[in-house]
Amino acid sequence: MNHLISITKSNGQHELFEEEKLVSSLKRVGTKSDVIDDVVDQVEREIHEGMTTADIYKRAFVLLHKHSIPAAVKYSIRRAMMELGPDGFPFEKFVARIFQMWGYEAVTDQTVLGQCVDHEVDVVAWKGDSLAMVEAKYHNEFGMKSDLKVALYVKARFDDIAGKYYDYGGVKRKLTERWLTTNTKFTDKAIRYGECYGLKLLGWNYPLTDNLHEIIEQNGLHPISCLSSLSKDQKKELVGHNVLVCIDVVGQPNVLDEIGVHGEAAEKVLTEAQIIIEQAK
Repeated sequence: MNHLISITKSNGQHELFEEEKLVSSLKRVGTKSDVIDDVVDQVEREIHEGMTTADIYKRAFVLLHKHSIPAAVKYSIRRAMMELGPDGFPFEKFVARIFQMWGYEAVTDQTVLGQCVDHEVDVVAWKGDSLAMVEAKYHNEFGMKSDLKVALYVKARFDDIAGKYYDYGGVKRKLTERWLTTNTKFTDKAIRYGECYGLKLLGWNYPLTDNLHEIIEQNGLHPISCLSSLSKDQKKELVGHNVLVCIDVVGQPNVLDEIGVHGEAAEKVLTEAQIIIEQAK
């Protein structure tokens, strides 16, 4: 094919299509060599000038899904996290779910009074003597990162909150853990600043181990937006029922009936969700 084809990135910028980037992304999720060859060959036949990276991803996902649902799920996780939007509220719920998995009690959308002003806190979590407060920074574009300005802003808010006692779990507690989480990546400066000032960071590729990507895969917390058997509107309805991950769908199958998914359609969703859960084990 002609490799001098310009494609459009999520931020609107243009770049030349690079086959190796597509190959690398497929390799990262354990796709077999013959499947990679087939997917890449088909994508290259269909690619055209000005095609978006989102279009290329969608086509590659459909082709990969035909060969291997587990591989397709791994390939789709990062985009699936963005599709939990369009706003950050579902991501806050998702972060709370992670803290609950870690043994915390957790609530979202809290307002706490600092030394000087009140603050809206996305997630508050507690266990034992620990009290964690979390800023959940949600982005709906791949190119966007949580940068130094975000880290500075979050630290300043936590500085105002620190030192006071807050009543959570029936116990007066002081802030012991400051967290900044994001569904994308951090800039290098944000990471250096967070490490310097004790701000715990959790993002797509940070820390090197137990980052957001690994937490999802290793604990089966695949968001419902991974499910190709549901429409976008149906996924939004599930989020409205506080059903965020595939495990919830399998554990609460009646919720499908509540959103109007019945019979064979419901069985298809449950089968796909079960396959996703099984591949994480």
